[in-house]
Amino acid sequence: MTQAAAQITAVMAGFIPAIHVLFGGKEDVDTRNKSGHDGPGTARASYSALRSALISLPAAVISFLVSAVPAYADLKLCNRMSYVVEVAIGIDDKAATATRGWFRIDPAACRVVAQGRLSSPIPQSGGDTLCIAPDNFVIAAARQCRSGQSPAPFTQINPTRTDDGNLVAYLAEDSEYDDEQARLAGIQRLLVVAGYDAAPIDGVDGPKTQAALAAFLRNRGLTPDVVQAPNFFATMIEEVQSPSSTGLTWCNDTPHKVMAAVGTDDGKTVVSRGWYRIDPGKCLHPDVTGQPRQIFSFAEAVDAENRTLKFKDRPLNWGGTTQLCTRETKFETNEQGDCGARGFAATGFAAVDMSSGGKTLRFAVP
Repeated sequence: MTQAAAQITAVMAGFIPAIHVLFGGKEDVDTRNKSGHDGPGTARASYSALRSALISLPAAVISFLVSAVPAYADLKLCNRMSYVVEVAIGIDDKAATATRGWFRIDPAACRVVAQGRLSSPIPQSGGDTLCIAPDNFVIAAARQCRSGQSPAPFTQINPTRTDDGNLVAYLAEDSEYDDEQARLAGIQRLLVVAGYDAAPIDGVDGPKTQAALAAFLRNRGLTPDVVQAPNFFATMIEEVQSPSSTGLTWCNDTPHKVMAAVGTDDGKTVVSRGWYRIDPGKCLHPDVTGQPRQIFSFAEAVDAENRTLKFKDRPLNWGGTTQLCTRETKFETNEQGDCGARGFAATGFAAVDMSSGGKTLRFAVP
């Protein structure tokens, strides 16, 4: 069975955020597409990239364009990525184009997203712009967006007809995971987001992954049998988004999207990394591994276009006096001197007191 090899460009929310299916590679960090900067686009720029309490796992937007010749068939999507995805589909019967979403699909899981009069898609390249909505939706005329709807780029992938006459498409990464590897890679990704050392995210089991998973379950009061439960990913995501007694947790108590960056000092090198997206009312654990001597934090509220918001004519941000290098797009750097000459900006980070083993920083409007 042919795999619809999809490449994902992710605009990250916490070392994920939102994705749409393309035919290329993927990124893990929420890129800040501020005015004047080109970067991976989000198919849902004004919505949460993590709709199902998802931290760093993206939401996929896929368009299926079908021919006008009717046939009774179900369309099933199978997720062989290391991300939990939420999918919107568009179906074009040449009379009108309709969209529907969202369909959540865990790694290694499949889901029927359309039933009835479908036929194999007409081969074509490129994409289209169709309307979506933030919550579950069905839009009958999806080429002219109305109030509460937003245009989003859809890209076609071609399902394969199976022996039973139905259609199936596999959402895949360059890694070309099988089902078991995709599931394990998804677990590794969530563990890394939660601050546990389960890298690399490769879908390969081993002592390091098992130790990280065991520590996560123990620290969250979960029993080992939860790993085999059908709702395990939902459980993990919920736990990852809740404040933890260990490590650094950011919580967004504002009505705005917050973009955050973290710095670590291990006594030899100071590393700064961003951006992590934290949606209103959500928490996030940046992926800080090891035991750094000092952790630093910076965050700021942004609008739907990722422009810094102001409160009483001042940027709405949360930082301090320690100058570390940042830039407006995804970044990670272990050089903190002469930021401007290297295309970075010097930004004031706050030192985080981790003496108790864990710290939750809550971002609120003054």
